[in-house]
Amino acid sequence: MRSEHPEGWVVPLHVSLVTPVLLMGVPRPVGILILMVSLIITMSLGLWYLGIPLGLGCWALATWLTRLDPQWFEIGQVHLRLPKVFHTR
Repeated sequence: MRSEHPEGWVVPLHVSLVTPVLLMGVPRPVGILILMVSLIITMSLGLWYLGIPLGLGCWALATWLTRLDPQWFEIGQVHLRLPKVFHTR
């Protein structure tokens, strides 16, 4: 049986090199942002009845988005960085 790739062209790649780093099911920068915003609302403003549910809701939304597409945050960053219209000559 012959392989479809030439000999020496296939390199084993570990899964941890291509999967994003998650913090409790959410991309790390998103998790840190959600935690910081909810802690600011809860601790410094004293609005615990607003900060805790808001943080939990945002965390649930981010977890759901991560289950749909693990790289949604990186794609969103690229979308915001690129120009909205590409002009042609």
